[in-house]
Amino acid sequence: MSKRLTVLVIAIVVLLGFAGAAIFYNSTKAPEPSTAAAPKSSSLVRFHSPVIGVANAPVTIVEFFDPSCEACRAFFPLVKKLMADNPDDVRLVLRYVLFHDGSETAARILETARKQDIYPQVLEAVMAAQPQWHDDPQVLQAWAAAERAGLDLDKAHAELMSADISATLEKDAADAKAIGIRQTPTFFVNGQPLESFGAKQLIDLVNQQVTQAQ
Repeated sequence: MSKRLTVLVIAIVVLLGFAGAAIFYNSTKAPEPSTAAAPKSSSLVRFHSPVIGVANAPVTIVEFFDPSCEACRAFFPLVKKLMADNPDDVRLVLRYVLFHDGSETAARILETARKQDIYPQVLEAVMAAQPQWHDDPQVLQAWAAAERAGLDLDKAHAELMSADISATLEKDAADAKAIGIRQTPTFFVNGQPLESFGAKQLIDLVNQQVTQAQ
């Protein structure tokens, strides 16, 4: 083999070595970080979801909440005020995320109230009484509050474990897991999450969406 040919072969081998190294690096380097896509609207609002407010309101607050959650109780008056200030523009959709002892029974109580067409009244009563039943797995004071708000207890007990209520809770749990809900309350406004958790952030996002809708 001539000296010139030897040099040429070495050069080709070196170039192939660099190319192979580049291919290996590109195939094994860590992927670039990406921002998670916002959840689809269908996973936020289901046909079975409780809705409070005007059905065709242009602004929808979706709240993933736990009836036993103290922070949910603290935010409850704020959400009510946002709706009262914008009665034709804002509606509330509630989804259940059940983290506490007694949460499932409390959610089932609310769903029986929905069957009796007194969901908002019983929700308000149960949330107001939450400090009395928060640590009680049997949520006796939640039952008492619901009865004071007009719930027919005999009908409620008969329907408490009904298949449709169980299906609602199961679907909400599946959606919450898929979306990645890790705390309550978690809010979405017209599909947008809060940039950071807080009352002001919720107020600002709702007002922004109301302004855009007008």
